[in-house]
Amino acid sequence: MALADPASLRLLIVDDVRLYREGLAAIMSRESGVREVVTARDAASAIALLDHHDPDVVLVNVAGGNHAPLHLVRAHRPEIAIVALGVSEAEEDVIACAEAGVAGYLLRTEPLDHLLPVVRSVVAGESLCSPRTSAMLLRRVQSLAAQRVRGPRAPSLTAREDDVLRLLDLGLSNQEISERLGITVRTVKNHVHNILEKVGARRRGEAVAAFRRQVPAEYRVKTG
Repeated sequence: MALADPASLRLLIVDDVRLYREGLAAIMSRESGVREVVTARDAASAIALLDHHDPDVVLVNVAGGNHAPLHLVRAHRPEIAIVALGVSEAEEDVIACAEAGVAGYLLRTEPLDHLLPVVRSVVAGESLCSPRTSAMLLRRVQSLAAQRVRGPRAPSLTAREDDVLRLLDLGLSNQEISERLGITVRTVKNHVHNILEKVGARRRGEAVAAFRRQVPAEYRVKTG
């Protein structure tokens, strides 16, 4: 697919708050090189506009934690670049956007003047994101790569739950797991709760014992 002309951009903004989407549209329409800006209140109205306006980039506000519009827009027009706006700094939020197929991010803490460079970068087939976001994505890639070589996973666990269980096997505390994986302690506790339920254990030690029975020693994380 040919790349869009960065000097003649067509944008679609998706946000359920009318004030925000119209305000952002007014700002972006005054930027040099932006030819057209249209807005939609939700995924359904966005899809109705996609074929008619054929935008180069779709900007989707995910500040409320709703990633459904990302998936729906991607499913309807997989070739269109999507930029997620208002992404939290929580790793699980960044990863959820990546798995939904976004081409660029603007974190909640980033200023408005970062937006157009992000848009231009995705139009050029690149991805401009903060060092913090890059680090999160790199950790995710490393985790996926490790899964390919570390052998079987405990039954029914997600990849992240498997990561947590392997660190429990090393005797790490919730705080230490949080620091190792770059996630919050609260998120670690949620994962531990899910692990206990899935393996039918009441305590962490029971979950670790079940893990050791199911996963050969050569595939476990080594200390030192």
